[in-house]
Amino acid sequence: MSVSLEESLHNDAEGVWSADIEQSFQEALAIYPPCGRRKIILSNEGKMYGRNELIARYIKLRTGKTRTRKQVSSHIQVLARRTSRDVHSKFKTREFFQFWPGAVASEDASSCPDMKPFIQQSFTLHHTPISGYQEASLGHSHPPWQGRCIGTPKIRLVEFSAFAEHQRDPATFTKHLFVHIGQSAPSYGETLLESVDIRQIYDKFPEKKGGLKELFQKGTPNTFFLVKFWADLSLDIRDGAGMFYGVTSQYEGIENMTITCSSKVCSFGKQVVEKVETEYARFENGRFAYRIQSSPMCEYLVNFIHKLKQLPEKYMMNSVLENFTILQVVTNRDTQELLLCVAYVFEVSTSQHGAQHHIYRLVKD
Repeated sequence: MSVSLEESLHNDAEGVWSADIEQSFQEALAIYPPCGRRKIILSNEGKMYGRNELIARYIKLRTGKTRTRKQVSSHIQVLARRTSRDVHSKFKTREFFQFWPGAVASEDASSCPDMKPFIQQSFTLHHTPISGYQEASLGHSHPPWQGRCIGTPKIRLVEFSAFAEHQRDPATFTKHLFVHIGQSAPSYGETLLESVDIRQIYDKFPEKKGGLKELFQKGTPNTFFLVKFWADLSLDIRDGAGMFYGVTSQYEGIENMTITCSSKVCSFGKQVVEKVETEYARFENGRFAYRIQSSPMCEYLVNFIHKLKQLPEKYMMNSVLENFTILQVVTNRDTQELLLCVAYVFEVSTSQHGAQHHIYRLVKD
């Protein structure tokens, strides 16, 4: 006798989900929202986990019972199919599908791709992405990158990198990226950024005039972002002759303006050094581009990297980086309008992964 996919999943997962495990499983679903192929970071450990791994880990911590990542995945599939049937049985009318442009009523609602956002919401308490169809009904009143990358309707970050390069011999030119963000323009169907309560990081940045707290109180909420960097410090800097340390940032927007970019390096929540740069717009391909190309890294940061590299263990480096942050503020030079505010926090990346990052929206819940 053949066994259906659902029966197979049921046998694999349901037989091992007692009441206490199921309770912990539901709690974990609420704590860890869907994140696609991305990894979620536990800052106190500096390790990267997929969502199913985190759920399995949570179950182990709460109940002392082990459930594998594959068992968690199977259980989610079973519940998703169940939810799909429930939705289909309650709304098996053509009127329901009129709310989902392009959808066609079928015997299996889960086979319709337009149902995926609805099904996903049943498993998400803190993060409910808006589908492309819903946005289409709104007439795309905002650019596709808003809420999906570092950007607002007026301006968005295209690239940010801090690097070191040997310039002695052009034939053997090498460039090492300590940190890097390269943002392609997202589509309306892509997942919205996860949110972090800005009050959790107030103490990592100055609170006096021009600090993160004051900026948030005066600024527009959707202009604030948090970037967690895993910096690649694998570069051998013992031979420092001919080494150039630089920072490149690039923005694009819809208005012709002059921007001012302030970068504040902070230690234990206090400002150590600030660099202020001004950039004019260049009209390219229907938008205005702003490039601060290969700006020399300040002496404080260069010395900081050298001292960090002298520490023998990764955990020692991370201990130092817990109290090291950078606050980058982009404003319109002429109107003083706050355009973007990005808070950067750091850990050390493992050598095999290289430079990595994760972007969050900063909100006040």
